[in-house]
Amino acid sequence: VTEAFPPMSVTVRLEDEIDISRGDMICRPHNTPAAAQDIEALVCWMDETRPLTVGAKYAIKHTTRTARAIVKGLQYRLDVNTLHRDETATQLGLNDIGRIRLRTTVPLMADEYRRNRTTGGFIIIDEATNRTVAAGMIIEAA
Repeated sequence: VTEAFPPMSVTVRLEDEIDISRGDMICRPHNTPAAAQDIEALVCWMDETRPLTVGAKYAIKHTTRTARAIVKGLQYRLDVNTLHRDETATQLGLNDIGRIRLRTTVPLMADEYRRNRTTGGFIIIDEATNRTVAAGMIIEAA
């Protein structure tokens, strides 16, 4: 038996009048994430039809925001068996893990994944097919 819960709404009253809306972030002053367009991340590539290549454009879904992003660089592909970093790699194929550099069209409020999983994680979406092609963890946001 499933009970239906009435819809809930949350109202936050601020001392000052600030223009905020759905999807905006409220945080403590000393715990503010970086507003970053340049992101270093580890990603796991999940698309079997097209590999990740430098210069490719995708949508990035981070917290409640979606933005467009371009792959600016592939630093290395990680061999999961030996943990060897292949710095000569030019693409990531299905199930490959690699460190990449992304540039987003709008700043994302991001933390390092090790500090905050919610603001440190994201997915990459192929805009042509609307399929999730990668999951990522932010290493550095600048």
